[in-house]
Amino acid sequence: MASPRAYWKGSLKLSLVSCPVLLYPASTSSEKTRFHMINKETGNRLKQQMIDSETGDVVESDQKGRGYELKKGEYVEIEKEELEAVQIESNHTIDIDSFVPRDEIDKRYLNNPYYIAPDGKAGADAFAVIRDAMKDQDRVALARIVLTNREHIIAIEPLGKGLLGTTLRFPYELRDEDDYFGDIKSPRISKDMVELASHILDSKAAHFDPSKFKDEYENALKTLVRRKAAGKPVKAIEAGDKPDNVINLMDALRQSLKGGRGSAKRGRHAPARRAAPRRTAKKAHRSAARARKAG
Repeated sequence: MASPRAYWKGSLKLSLVSCPVLLYPASTSSEKTRFHMINKETGNRLKQQMIDSETGDVVESDQKGRGYELKKGEYVEIEKEELEAVQIESNHTIDIDSFVPRDEIDKRYLNNPYYIAPDGKAGADAFAVIRDAMKDQDRVALARIVLTNREHIIAIEPLGKGLLGTTLRFPYELRDEDDYFGDIKSPRISKDMVELASHILDSKAAHFDPSKFKDEYENALKTLVRRKAAGKPVKAIEAGDKPDNVINLMDALRQSLKGGRGSAKRGRHAPARRAAPRRTAKKAHRSAARARKAG
């Protein structure tokens, strides 16, 4: 199998220690089913054209430009040369600035993941030293990297024999949670309700296993395409019943707990409750005692 093509080449630098590295995207969307716009009469693919929003005329490629909207309908044009003047040239270096505790990184800042591997044997020792030092300290490196003419902050941590680099969002890219949570009420919840909800959580306890993730919509799209390509009829999926509105929260919690215990399908991977065997044993003991009395 051909080796994957590197997305970025450069050096990983920690103070005076540096080593050549390669960056590879750790995620892909190439396997997702995609559709193209086509002419239903000819079956040919359609091409999009740029249209002037006011005149309706088709705009040719040499007439296209970039503009920033100052106010509604008013733009300041930015020339290609002006844009290039402010773009950051890559120095092909991942420059480590600091090391932070792993649990201090807010997950909302995590953006795109990359695999970082040593480039050849020359810097393998330095790469291993930096990787293993982070393992010992359980810390994540924060560094700067230039990708597509923009500087990014990248969090780097050990992953197997290599490193995982995840670009981070800047603070201005995050929305303030108070805008969405500010109006949430704080009702008084009884201790019994919380305990019942905790029991439901216990009945569904599991370990993180992404191999069990199933993209049902993607699978349905693939089936749809295969059947259409083979000239087979496509059946419409029947809509399921809508759940009733919850009237009594305590009753809903109790029913949920009963459902979790009684359903073999749901409870297959859930840990067994320890109290159940003792109850069963006690019940069996009482039955045996009654039988001896009757005899």
